[in-house]
Amino acid sequence: MRVTPQTVRDEHAWVRDRADVVIPILNDTRDRLGRLFETEVDPVAPEAYRREVDAVFADGEVAVNVAACVALLRDLDVEGDYPGFVVDEVLGRELAATIAGGRPLSLLAQATFHVADLYVDRDATAAEADGNERGAGTAGADDLDAALAAGFQTRLPGWDWREGESPFAVDPDP
Repeated sequence: MRVTPQTVRDEHAWVRDRADVVIPILNDTRDRLGRLFETEVDPVAPEAYRREVDAVFADGEVAVNVAACVALLRDLDVEGDYPGFVVDEVLGRELAATIAGGRPLSLLAQATFHVADLYVDRDATAAEADGNERGAGTAGADDLDAALAAGFQTRLPGWDWREGESPFAVDPDP
């Protein structure tokens, strides 16, 4: 695999154009987590997702890593799938964490990846993709969609606990 600036531009366009698939998974994940934690979580609109994709890819150091993970998951297939279970899960977790940003968001995105991944319809993910498109029916396709949903849902606003100042911040000038 060779990653070039053009590769990053191509993966940026692909991730941006994936809004119709990712947004329903992202919002479904937010609904599930909101019910679990007994809180309201704002849904994400396609425009907000696309703006955040642009922001992630505007940081070259992050963009090259996100693009590489996306490209790997789009091409990843393992005969019989189950032996590849570990590698697609690892790549999915890391992609979600990289998109979300530093700690604690990266850790939350990794946990959220597993929640989203449980509910991604693998058959629909494979059928949705054009038969000639990379990623159609591969072992990594569902993990890619779950990772994009988990990473972007974590970094985007909408969670009450992330709105406003943290009660744990220390004022350096008491």
